[in-house]
Amino acid sequence: MTAIDLAARYELHPQVAIRPERFGALAYHFGSRKLTFLKALPLVQLVERLGDYASVELAMNASGIAAQQRPQYVRTLSALVDSEVIRVVS
Repeated sequence: MTAIDLAARYELHPQVAIRPERFGALAYHFGSRKLTFLKALPLVQLVERLGDYASVELAMNASGIAAQQRPQYVRTLSALVDSEVIRVVS
């Protein structure tokens, strides 16, 4: 699994559409045709707003992600990089 760089800026991949659902959201990648489940509303909000911040860490701070929850968010965001739901902004 790719380790996400908390100091880097990431964004929702431009080929990904997010559809809200009761459990969170579905993320569909039009290029790879992969469907990814985002199983928590705070995660959906974070993913949608990543590009608004200079780093993942700043995005998590602004989203109110508690310190004890951050390791799980880091693992989840790393998996979203691997599945091309999010990408680093060059």
